[in-house]
Amino acid sequence: MRIVSLLPSATEIVYALGYGEDVVGVSHECDFPPEVAKVPRMIEPVFENTQLNSERISAIVIDHLTRGESLYKVRIEELKKADPDLIITQELCDVCAVGSADVLAAVNQLCKPVSVLSLNPHSLKDVKDDIRSVAKILGATKNADKLIIELEAKVDRIRRLTEESYRPRVFCVEWLKPLMNAGHWVPEMVEYAGGTESLASKGQPSKCIDWDSVVKYDPEVIILMPCGYMTGKTLDEVKRVFEFNKIEGVSALHNGKVFATDGHNYFSRSGPRLFDAVEILAQLIHPELFPQPLNSQLGTRVELPTAESVQLR
Repeated sequence: MRIVSLLPSATEIVYALGYGEDVVGVSHECDFPPEVAKVPRMIEPVFENTQLNSERISAIVIDHLTRGESLYKVRIEELKKADPDLIITQELCDVCAVGSADVLAAVNQLCKPVSVLSLNPHSLKDVKDDIRSVAKILGATKNADKLIIELEAKVDRIRRLTEESYRPRVFCVEWLKPLMNAGHWVPEMVEYAGGTESLASKGQPSKCIDWDSVVKYDPEVIILMPCGYMTGKTLDEVKRVFEFNKIEGVSALHNGKVFATDGHNYFSRSGPRLFDAVEILAQLIHPELFPQPLNSQLGTRVELPTAESVQLR
């Protein structure tokens, strides 16, 4: 089966199931596992965001969506060359990846019938169901069963490790400006990691949140995980756009428990690495439970020496 995956998490699922050699096309954002780099790209974004800050990206996104314009273009000629039997896409977020409507329009231009599988996960259970759905089409149900057992074991180990620990109030940030909470699977992950996230709801989309709500909640731990940002980019951006002065009285700032982590690889994508990310959260929330410090590329402290000057380690 010739597979085109237009969703990074779906690409990771296909490779984790052992069918990477059947992937003949991917989106512009598919970058894991490393061998996917050689696979032709089927998608191109309508604007380049690598040099833009979160506020500017939000403004461009809102402008396009207000005008009813897609943020991505399907490269029709590349898709025809790929000659797929199966295309995997998504319905979760038209900001993060090409939407299913655009994909179906492209499929109608192909010269043969093509199966389209659209994923729409909101929880870790949904991610496991997605793995099963992909595996069913590929005839890889045994591989899926084995993979899911491995993923569940990772979460169970962390849940048991943290179940007797104090559960601090945690605020996970999916976007820096405008300020957004981290919804969908993240509150569930925080719970397994030994914290409580009450500024977002399990299985519900992320949404903008006002600073007054953050102050009232008084988080004891703040974890910055902007969608599409790795730890280094978050550290570069946070000192320019995150308005620490509006929450300077909250416990997380006083206790030095504001962290940046790798949202791009471990929290934004609804794939197998979410189950690894539970341990990342646990190490940030409960470092005392782990003999070795967390790799700084996965998560690091944001140093706040004064209210006026934000410096980062």
